[in-house]
Amino acid sequence: MADIVTSGLRKIYPAPKQRRGLPGSGGPLGTIAPGARSASAQPGRDIVALNGLDLQVSDGEFFGLLGPNGAGKTTTIGILTTRVRPSGGEARVGGIDVMLDPVRVKQRIGVVPQRPNPDRSLTVRENMLFHAAYFGIPANVAQRRSSELLDMLGIGDRGEAKVNHLSGGQQQRLMIARALVHEPEILFLDEPTVGLDPQARLALWEILRSLHAEGRTIVMTTHYMDEADKLCERIGIVDQGKLLVCDTPNALKARAPGGTMIELTLDGPTAGLEPGTLRLPGVIKAESRGIELVVYAERAGEMIPGLIRLAEEAGRTVRDIRLTEPSLETLFVSLTGRKLD
Repeated sequence: MADIVTSGLRKIYPAPKQRRGLPGSGGPLGTIAPGARSASAQPGRDIVALNGLDLQVSDGEFFGLLGPNGAGKTTTIGILTTRVRPSGGEARVGGIDVMLDPVRVKQRIGVVPQRPNPDRSLTVRENMLFHAAYFGIPANVAQRRSSELLDMLGIGDRGEAKVNHLSGGQQQRLMIARALVHEPEILFLDEPTVGLDPQARLALWEILRSLHAEGRTIVMTTHYMDEADKLCERIGIVDQGKLLVCDTPNALKARAPGGTMIELTLDGPTAGLEPGTLRLPGVIKAESRGIELVVYAERAGEMIPGLIRLAEEAGRTVRDIRLTEPSLETLFVSLTGRKLD
């Protein structure tokens, strides 16, 4: 049974206004719309953040939305958590229409934002109690739940500390504890490990696995390949507001182009090198992308001398070589023509 459903979901942000005083502007001071890609945030052009997104997340599933910055991930989470109004389409969470009954949706969900946003004038425990009050939780119940959650997340000894005295990883744990204080059925996390050091990131992974094991539905956005691969039962890859593919990590990796991806960065344009590259034995696919030549080959190590020689014969110098085994990354590059980061 689907816990979350979107159908034809669209979100268009109004065109950013020109800044007063800039050459050729003449318009009032304006700001770029949230979630917009800088490349498309041009005066006079509306920004399409979501373009007909169809999505289903099952009850109890750990689901990941994978995509680069500006792909529409945060906008999707914003709509599903009732913070952003869609421009079209439908979205239901736990069978409830997010537009028609946002209050009931909020009662069923917990939200961990991309950047920790606690009240920094309060202590850790006060942040928990203040949030619990929003949901009408009695003070004695809120006290008990807060203590249990802070202990579970390893920051029980920091209850009386001010937020600014916490590390980045501890602040993110506080955000998860706060999101769980009203015992939601569904947990949304928007890029939860951005900015964390490797140790804090791995610790947070274990916390999320434990929460999922309790039966919660978890929806997480990320642009980290390994994070989506290791945590999520299914992954939807989004780019430019569209869902490109959706499946289990193993099934998606099986769809990646055969062979290792070889990326050669040259000192100039690679246009015109594809025909010669494709004639090399063992090459499956070759594409020119600016100063990068992307080649898929079965025996990558054996291919490199020939590729370097081909570039030099064209008057180019190889500046960098990168090898990537068949993975979510190679699938994404093959689908979009660009890297995830």
